[in-house]
Amino acid sequence: MRSFRDRDRDRGPALRARRWAGGLALALVLPLAGCATGTGTGTGTDADADSGRPGVSSTAPAPSATAAPEVRAQLRVDGDIREYLLHRPPAPAADGDGGPRPLLVAFHGRGADAAELRAKTRLERAATARGMLVAFPEGLGHGWGAGTRATKQRPDPGLDVRFTEALVKHLVRTERADPGQVYVAGFSNGGSMALRMAAERPALLAGAASVSGQLPTGDAAVEPTGPVPVMVVYGADDPVRPLAGLPSPPPDPQEPILPTRSARDSAAAFAAAGGAGEPVTRQEKGYDRTVWRLGNEAPGGSRRPGGTVQLLVVDDAGHTWPGSTVPPPEGFGPVSKALDATDTILDFLTGPGR
Repeated sequence: MRSFRDRDRDRGPALRARRWAGGLALALVLPLAGCATGTGTGTGTDADADSGRPGVSSTAPAPSATAAPEVRAQLRVDGDIREYLLHRPPAPAADGDGGPRPLLVAFHGRGADAAELRAKTRLERAATARGMLVAFPEGLGHGWGAGTRATKQRPDPGLDVRFTEALVKHLVRTERADPGQVYVAGFSNGGSMALRMAAERPALLAGAASVSGQLPTGDAAVEPTGPVPVMVVYGADDPVRPLAGLPSPPPDPQEPILPTRSARDSAAAFAAAGGAGEPVTRQEKGYDRTVWRLGNEAPGGSRRPGGTVQLLVVDDAGHTWPGSTVPPPEGFGPVSKALDATDTILDFLTGPGR
């Protein structure tokens, strides 16, 4: 019989153990073979108002019009060399708009990696078609610290929050990412990480989306602290992380599985933080959509007027990414074709809100 961890694992080899050390600085940006050829360096000098830690600055120039669309790069944060895969949209024409570009940061699931999430979701295709940068960061140990509880494996529960902040700051400087159009999304454990970022750093984000991920609760609880548009997409028949949540998950000696709220309670927590009224639920083909409309002053000023929090419960779907063409691991349940989660999420994040 497969263990809970086996069922929750998305796929991928184990990463090497990495040091937990202090200090925040920028490492070399290393290109993927056959793609970009330039490098950049930087030093940590700025104060980070949200985390109380030093920020990241960079002397690397903005990419040229001939820069390759994909790079694999590294960033040193808190003494760890963190990796990410970056997709750039096509360079604008000479007379086109060369201004700042929206940025999507996408977190893979536990046991997976950036390449697996890219293949499963094709987010880079849909995002670059919209003129967006998309970054797929790699989690330490192929996972994310989505909860606030310190564990033996993750003694610093805020490490991944600071890494994400540093990555966004770096891409604003080196890739002309628009700080007013930063979004996060993720699957499973990565979906919970996206929700943690939205909960704890709402001023950093213009929107967040989670597929098969819920807010941690109990002694690892994450509480939304401000208004931000959020979409939660969940399979009605998820056998790994049930729709109703995991208030008492089984223990796992390698990487403890955190207790979680239900998918609905996770969405409702963001609605409450955004001053939303009562939700409205409607049936659509293959799924139910519940919408909370955020208060008039809630969506972060003029960034997202009319923003919402939404929960999409997908019929006949398991612990999977709806619309994916990649077969899920055994025991994860079916993939729904009634909904294309990738386009649905990006339409929600970049649209005017509903």
